[in-house]
Amino acid sequence: MTFTLERQVTLFKPEGRMDLQGGNALSQKIAAVVPAPGQIWVIDLVKVDFMDSSGLVSLVKGLKTARQHNCHLVICNVTAAVRLVLELTHLDSVFDIFNTYEDVLNIIEDKSLVVAS
Repeated sequence: MTFTLERQVTLFKPEGRMDLQGGNALSQKIAAVVPAPGQIWVIDLVKVDFMDSSGLVSLVKGLKTARQHNCHLVICNVTAAVRLVLELTHLDSVFDIFNTYEDVLNIIEDKSLVVAS
């Protein structure tokens, strides 16, 4: 898993399976971030080919943490298998989902992405 920080965007790129091990790895990376109000946390799922309930828990915990610190968490590049899990659990209506990372950056540059307070 890689993650980078540029501008006020923190990018997480988990890989492989978002099961217990992958979900815990993502949760640890999120916990290591020093949040600043207004930050955008992007979870790029382009390399995630499987997600189970443990992966969903890590996403929801990340969203809760982001909101507590006045940050905004979005996900992008959701594969078909992961999108199906998000739709079946109705979490697709909870998360802001973008097609690509570039789409997220474009919205940020347009300043039309509002951080929930």
